[in-house]
Amino acid sequence: MKVMYNGELRNIIDVPASSDGWLAGEGIFETIKSVGNKAFSLGRHIARAQKSANELGLMLPTAEQISQGVDTLFAAVPQGLGMLRISFDNQGNWLAVHMPYIEQSKSCDVRIHPQPVTGDVHKRFPYHNRIEILEQARTAGFDDAITVNTAGNITEGSVTNLIAYIDGRWITPPVSDLLLPGIIRDLLIENELVAIESIPADRLSEITSAFFISSLRLAHAISSIDSRPLHLSHAFGEEIKALAHKYSVG
Repeated sequence: MKVMYNGELRNIIDVPASSDGWLAGEGIFETIKSVGNKAFSLGRHIARAQKSANELGLMLPTAEQISQGVDTLFAAVPQGLGMLRISFDNQGNWLAVHMPYIEQSKSCDVRIHPQPVTGDVHKRFPYHNRIEILEQARTAGFDDAITVNTAGNITEGSVTNLIAYIDGRWITPPVSDLLLPGIIRDLLIENELVAIESIPADRLSEITSAFFISSLRLAHAISSIDSRPLHLSHAFGEEIKALAHKYSVG
């Protein structure tokens, strides 16, 4: 598989990365959906990575270098529907991979993760702790999980942000509850489709509809929480997807 490593097109076996495209070591990363070899909101993802890098003391290439590298990668590894992952390690190396992506069309049955989770406002790797939450939920017979922080507030999914419908409003927890400031989340807030408000776990029963949102899934409807059925808000899900497509390039 061809990958972009430090601005050069290389074979993945010749760079310090796993076979599934994870850069070795520690650092930050961005995962981005592509359609017809166009990345959704690439500029926003690069800006978020640069903000995290500044706060964590990491060195990143320029936005132009990253964009040019992505263009070269897409030309070498085209995908009709793809997942672009760009990772930046603590040593100043960066890696971009472009792999096939399969849409998740089925709504998901989720549980509340049984242990409090300390979230992060930076998208870091290794990502094992978040994948473990997802795998534990699947082992328990669910599709995914919602996490709760040490203060007892609902925060996000295992690998996604969360929006919930309570008392006639769509809301999403604040970044101060320690969760990732997701790109789709930011778009919904900027367009005044979602309000920011903490969701104490004891308000769980008040949630009547919910979505996991992310740059890959866009809007993934939640059909039940701990086996309690929720209303599937198809129209709002389509509105979220249309908004994501509006900002699909750049």
